[in-house]
Amino acid sequence: MLIASLHQGISDLIPTRLEFYENWLHATGMRDGRIGLAPLAAVLSFLRQEGESYELVTERAGQYAAQWIFDNLPPLQRSVIRALPKGMRTRAALYLTKRVVRASYEGGRAASRLRRGQGTITLRRSIFCSVREPVARPLCGYYAAALARTLTLLSINGDVRVRSCQGAGGSSCVITLNVIPEGS
Repeated sequence: MLIASLHQGISDLIPTRLEFYENWLHATGMRDGRIGLAPLAAVLSFLRQEGESYELVTERAGQYAAQWIFDNLPPLQRSVIRALPKGMRTRAALYLTKRVVRASYEGGRAASRLRRGQGTITLRRSIFCSVREPVARPLCGYYAAALARTLTLLSINGDVRVRSCQGAGGSSCVITLNVIPEGS
């Protein structure tokens, strides 16, 4: 899922660079599931050198991944989730975002917490944050964008931010959620 969503994000936002990135994210490898960690790490490394495009592409990729996870739910399950009370829909959004984490990177695992409209998703390992030296800006916008998109799909108004990032020197990647009360 991560490879396909990155490919689509690059195609949407920096199409003139798509041919370069298709050296690693080629259609045959995506179809057969044969693109490994080394080519993926290379793509992310080159993307980080693209400046602002890194954030734009990874955020777009996170949005696509969240949409695809949601769209692949059985129609009845989507309907039931959308009919839940707001608190339960918020928990469902955290759960679905954790599914994005697992589906995006084999080693990806996340824990979530929600209390009184304040939530977190904590990642111990992230392919985005595997860097040799800490960087100045958080690298895990993919996951924050996935959570934000899932909230939108479930009609929840919330503020999502990256609180800490392993790639920027944090001990773990922490995405925070502040659910905005209705009428605010």
